[in-house]
Amino acid sequence: MSDTPVTVLGLGAMGTALARALLKAGFRTTVWNRTAAKAEALAGEGARHAATVAEAVEASPLVVVCLLDHDSVHDTLAPVAGALSGKAVTNLTSGKPRQARELAAWAADQGVDYLDGGIMAVPPMIATPAAFILYSGPRDVFETHRAALDAMARSEYLGEDAALASLYDIALLSGMYGMFAGILHANALIRSEGIKAVDFAPMLHGWLNAMSGAATGYAAQIDQGDYAQGVVSNLAMQEAGFHHLLETAEEQGVSPELLAPLKPLMTRRVADGHGHEDLSGLVELLRTRA
Repeated sequence: MSDTPVTVLGLGAMGTALARALLKAGFRTTVWNRTAAKAEALAGEGARHAATVAEAVEASPLVVVCLLDHDSVHDTLAPVAGALSGKAVTNLTSGKPRQARELAAWAADQGVDYLDGGIMAVPPMIATPAAFILYSGPRDVFETHRAALDAMARSEYLGEDAALASLYDIALLSGMYGMFAGILHANALIRSEGIKAVDFAPMLHGWLNAMSGAATGYAAQIDQGDYAQGVVSNLAMQEAGFHHLLETAEEQGVSPELLAPLKPLMTRRVADGHGHEDLSGLVELLRTRA
């Protein structure tokens, strides 16, 4: 059993999974939740149930926070700021990069070592090889508590800027939801002819796996600013045929709104003289600030 105590604040589905992973790894784990009943099961598994946030914070040098939102983190931590001084806080509550920097600045003012995190998993994945958690903030704080962090999921350290974990988290989720949008649209088309989604799924799965390799090639083009290298299917050709996707959807009685936003960007990029380049060049049209 580890001699390092860890406190977990927040026992929703994710917080409970994190606390359970720490317990199973042998860490002396203290838990707190606004609704005390949620701590009962973990207490039965060996966790110490703190009645107050102050009691929970006093119990450990590392405090893992997994609450509803940015405001709830502030509301929970601000009243115990004095007790947190000299301790490490790892905030795994979903939020935005701006909010991570704001919390890091607040923590520094209180003498608190702050790590921001982004959980890339759903609760059942915690403590499995498929899960990983992004961290950003002081490297020495990360390394000091690495064993506890690794007990929850594979740890990925991104850098000193507290905002990086949130930025990566949002970027990864954006890619995921873009894929989900395509999956939903594809299934709506298939169902328009009475075909079962489960019969179509293996083909769609295989196709998306094959196409996901584009992420690596696009990355090289984007970093170099050269969207004409290694082009297999140029943008002009793709733009010329894209209307078929939207028109077919409408003819099949399917809304094209999940795909439609891509078309004007493609048309604009081609009109600007970039038809010979790859689809990745559309990233240049997405900037809204210098």
